[in-house]
Amino acid sequence: MNNTASNPVYRMRLLTHRIGILLSFCAMALGIFFLAWILITLVMKGAGAITPEIFSASTPAPGSDDGGLANAIVGSLLMVGVSTLLSTPIGILAGIYLAEYGEESWFAQATRFVVDIMLSAPSIVIGLFVYAIFVIHMKHFSGWAGSFAISLIAIPVVVRTTDNMLALVPTSLREAAYALGAPRWKVALMVRLRAVRAGILTGVLLAVARISGETAPLLFTALNNQFFSTDMNQPMANLPVVIYQFAMSPYDNWRSLAWGGALLITFGVLGLNVLSRTFFSQKTQG
Repeated sequence: MNNTASNPVYRMRLLTHRIGILLSFCAMALGIFFLAWILITLVMKGAGAITPEIFSASTPAPGSDDGGLANAIVGSLLMVGVSTLLSTPIGILAGIYLAEYGEESWFAQATRFVVDIMLSAPSIVIGLFVYAIFVIHMKHFSGWAGSFAISLIAIPVVVRTTDNMLALVPTSLREAAYALGAPRWKVALMVRLRAVRAGILTGVLLAVARISGETAPLLFTALNNQFFSTDMNQPMANLPVVIYQFAMSPYDNWRSLAWGGALLITFGVLGLNVLSRTFFSQKTQG
């Protein structure tokens, strides 16, 4: 032991190890510091706006001292809900296809490549794309256009999560199902998919968290609406765009509501991430 401790190579490696650990700890502490700073600032500036009125009243007129975010909250829930209904089955089925035929078909390999590109594509580009192919031809903004835009952001997340989770299913489990005479489609749906359903649900929740705060695509598609409306064929209020507009306004009430909306989105996304981690943890333990 003494010879090892006095070895210059050992001491240099030990010093390098300690420096690496110290730098890693400093990086972690820096990240946690800024995260805590953001959360504390949001709570301090947004907590005062979280009143019953924010959930019951629509966005106020300029210079008004009352009002809330009911129309924006309902609009965001509607568009995220429609987007989830669109992206979940498409993403899961595409992920199953990639997991089953990803190494056998050139089309599956090309699909995986396109999905990877879409994962890194700026959201404003997707918003412009939907504006060009949908909004211009319909000649008006709408909640449907906004749902379509954010669903294009959610689909790649669900596809990659499903593909990666299905790849974790042991080969022996699939071979056992084949040995019993089960066809390939039934093995994919009833064996592989059921084995990783908690992980796939985690991917869906992460996709919902990903699209909940998107602003750029909705500026080009759903725009905004000062009044309460559930008509998806018309411009629709939503929290990200309202926050963007109110935060830069000269009215104190609007800025206060912007902080309140930012707090709602932040803790909503945080709750979805905690929920997804809980499902993933349960699956790991199982």
